[in-house]
Amino acid sequence: MNNAPGKLQVTLPSDTEILVTREIAAPRALVYDAHTKPEMVQRWLHGPEDWSMPQCEIDLRVGGRYRYVWRQKSDGMEFAAGGTYVEIVPGKKIVSTEAFEGGMNMGEALNTLTFTDRNGKTLVTLLMRYPSQAVRDAAIATGMNDGIEMGYARLEGQLGGAS
Repeated sequence: MNNAPGKLQVTLPSDTEILVTREIAAPRALVYDAHTKPEMVQRWLHGPEDWSMPQCEIDLRVGGRYRYVWRQKSDGMEFAAGGTYVEIVPGKKIVSTEAFEGGMNMGEALNTLTFTDRNGKTLVTLLMRYPSQAVRDAAIATGMNDGIEMGYARLEGQLGGAS
């Protein structure tokens, strides 16, 4: 796991949880918007450069749903994930369920995403709670840490910060 200063920090606080933190060199309101506005999400949350996010649906309200579809440009392979918003504190916190579709479905996670001001920057914290240790470990094995850092580095660059 990558725990270099200024980059993605990943810890395992319990047998079923992954805690991810990353400071983004941009104001909290802008980082929150980048997580909640489809046109912004599609620009940074697509993984490697060979991937895109052709579909991004966000109904940002408690009980509302979201769905992301990623596509590999070279061969057209796609996968999707989505869930339901459980709690929203505008600008500060989003709690949602998350499940991948099809063969990638390992069960539903509960994600708590928080945004904290830090001297003009934003500390993004994502706590992912899985139904079992086996599912948590399978999620880690996908290489998700590298993908999350890639996205956040891209986001920081787009928002004007140094990655």
